[in-house]
Amino acid sequence: MKKLLCVLFFLSMSILQGCSCQTWNNFWGNGPVKPGCEKKLFFDKDCKLATTKPAPVKSAPKVTPKPKSKPVAKPVQTQKTIATTSCGPASVTMDYPCQNCSIIRLDKVMPSEVLLNSPFDYSIKVTNVTDMIVANVVVKEHIPGNLSIKETNPSANKDGDFLVWNLGTFAPKQSKQIIISGTAANIDCIKTCAAVTYILPACANVKVVQPALRLEKIAPAEALLCDPIPVKFIITNTGTGSAKNVKIEDVLPTGLETADGKNSLIFDAGTLASGQSRQFSATLHAIKTGEYVNEASASSSSGLKATAQAATIVRQAVLTITKTAPKTQYLGRSVSYGITVSNKGDAPAEDLVVEDQLPRGAKLLSISDGGKAVDGKIKWNLGTLAKGKARKLSVKVMPQTAGTFTNTVSAVAECAGSVKAYAKTVVAGIPAVLLEVVDLSDPIEVGNQTTYVITATNQGTAADKDISIVCTLEDNEKLISVSGSTRGTLKGNKITFAPLRSLAPKAQASWRVVVEAAKAGDVRFKVSMNTKNLDRPVEETEATRLYK
Repeated sequence: MKKLLCVLFFLSMSILQGCSCQTWNNFWGNGPVKPGCEKKLFFDKDCKLATTKPAPVKSAPKVTPKPKSKPVAKPVQTQKTIATTSCGPASVTMDYPCQNCSIIRLDKVMPSEVLLNSPFDYSIKVTNVTDMIVANVVVKEHIPGNLSIKETNPSANKDGDFLVWNLGTFAPKQSKQIIISGTAANIDCIKTCAAVTYILPACANVKVVQPALRLEKIAPAEALLCDPIPVKFIITNTGTGSAKNVKIEDVLPTGLETADGKNSLIFDAGTLASGQSRQFSATLHAIKTGEYVNEASASSSSGLKATAQAATIVRQAVLTITKTAPKTQYLGRSVSYGITVSNKGDAPAEDLVVEDQLPRGAKLLSISDGGKAVDGKIKWNLGTLAKGKARKLSVKVMPQTAGTFTNTVSAVAECAGSVKAYAKTVVAGIPAVLLEVVDLSDPIEVGNQTTYVITATNQGTAADKDISIVCTLEDNEKLISVSGSTRGTLKGNKITFAPLRSLAPKAQASWRVVVEAAKAGDVRFKVSMNTKNLDRPVEETEATRLYK
């Protein structure tokens, strides 16, 4: 009972009297004390001498907390009574090491009364009231003989009549609560005492940083051969702390180069703070088609590294064009030209334009697919021709003269080279020589003369050559004279005229044969004509009546 009285006196805010060093020392289990101090009044568990009447709490000097392994300053009880019974206060608040220099606060709340042998709970709340970390916090609760403990939360270690909780480290303003469950073994007052020890560490902090680089490379997935290729680089410090002397390098693959003909890119990003990004850009050009895959790298003076890869497929439309036409044609007939333009490349041919130069001396008859004729040219604006596709066009003309007609067509599209094709047609005329023979007088009296007129007319579209005329006389007629386009000679009864070298289209040649009626009869004057373009002679006969 004397030990319990000491605890109650200790917990009160009044002057601590009546608890000897010996009694207090026995309570904490410290063993015997030096002779002569048994009847002196003491304050803490180490039996350090306390004043008989300590100064009131409100005038207690402020104590600056210092890191110690175990604070031993005098705790001061603060009255926060829930209910007071004949046994004393049922709750208590204690500040360590003192009220005005509090580091740890202990709040203990018990019920004001409980039934015998009936379970009940009470709590101990421990709070770090500072803005510092408090370590190694230990709560020690004395359990009297008339209190039977069923369980605690958290679990406690048992040390004789004491329950001990090692609550560890408390963050600033952190609280932890202990719930104790037990039953009263008799009807005496249950009087428990709790105490707290702790360490207030002196801490110094060093910030540890870890910068990290992330590199992004952005390039178009596809491009045309004639297009510039924009490339963007984004370097970011995704870690903590600064990344210093950051550089980006990109070695370009063969066939890809910068606008000024270089094969590599280097950028100086300097120092990047945590979370900071910098962006760089460049324009590249491809000198041939294909897929270009290359990897850029970033580094810092501290050895940080990052890589990024981008791929661009460079494509091109490749045009081909063909033109068809008859190799020969007769004058007076139309000539049709067939045009086929194809895209043999791996990209669409955009803004496709086809132009056809009409041959001179030909009259335009028709144009397909909406082509327009301007100043002797036909132009088609065909838009986009997909890869692997072809367009067919046609033109029809009428040659106005014989000769060789050459027709040229060209095609061009965006980022595709111009292509040309041509076709030649030999336009030939058709010689068609008409032979006519007439006598100027008919009938003819014997002894008189008549004239046979022989006419060769080229009704065709081409000149005919080597026109030869042969006449046959019957015995009833006698040759008097010959004349005409060529000279004639008589041999036997045949008159042969020298060949006429050429007879142009629509031209005529004529010959005259004068004969005398030798005796009466029904005679036939026969003329045979042959030319270079005739497979066999043409014959014409004129009947004349001779009478006496």
